[in-house]
Amino acid sequence: MSNVKSMTDIAYDVLSKKKRAVQFQKLWEEVAKIYGAAANKIGQFYSDLTLDTRFVSLKENKWDLSERRKFEESHVNISEIELEEDELEEIEDEGPAVISEADEY
Repeated sequence: MSNVKSMTDIAYDVLSKKKRAVQFQKLWEEVAKIYGAAANKIGQFYSDLTLDTRFVSLKENKWDLSERRKFEESHVNISEIELEEDELEEIEDEGPAVISEADEY
């Protein structure tokens, strides 16, 4: 088994040493330097962070460890999302998707 850490493991170590959330770009720079990652890996790193439950995305593109944050800070209560009346009408007007025989393969 390899002892090489993943970029998210390195990000965890970096954030563990910080006292507060870090801008994504700053976190990426530190992780890339330690990991030796090329600039073209930034998208993969961002995707990995979003999927790893150890991390939480905050306002202003800052990231922190989820263990240091309250649930309310990192989750959106969808019942509080308000749609404008015209957006609701548009959703209702679309109705269910219908596939015609011409659309079938």
